[in-house]
Amino acid sequence: MTSGIKFTSTEMRYIALFESVSNASAKDCIIDEEQGRVIFIISEGQIGVAIGRGGRNIHTLERMTGKKHEIIEYSEDPVKFIKNALKPATVKEVRVTERPDGKKMAVVAVNPKDKGVAIGKNGKNAERLRFLAKRYFQIENVSIT
Repeated sequence: MTSGIKFTSTEMRYIALFESVSNASAKDCIIDEEQGRVIFIISEGQIGVAIGRGGRNIHTLERMTGKKHEIIEYSEDPVKFIKNALKPATVKEVRVTERPDGKKMAVVAVNPKDKGVAIGKNGKNAERLRFLAKRYFQIENVSIT
């Protein structure tokens, strides 16, 4: 799914730094200047390696770059990917449907106590999820209930 993604030289530098610090392979890197964060999409099964014991790799990267780092485990399955993107929130159900006009949308039901975590401060996690769902699965809209 990442075949159409082109990286800037800055994103490539972040990927190289991430891979050298964590020994995990990054599929994608999104630099979100507005939120002061870097989002890495990593290969399936590498979340533990990427984070490191006690979050050591993340802390090292954040110290080196001065930005927050978020790691999401990739999955070919949009339902699993959406669940991964919303961790640590507990996702009860994800429904991906196609509207009559051909556009895909997803409705995500989260545990009521985790709704704030899923949406994030000022909606930043929901915004990140919408961006990634569109980037990888051509899902036009994601609503969190």
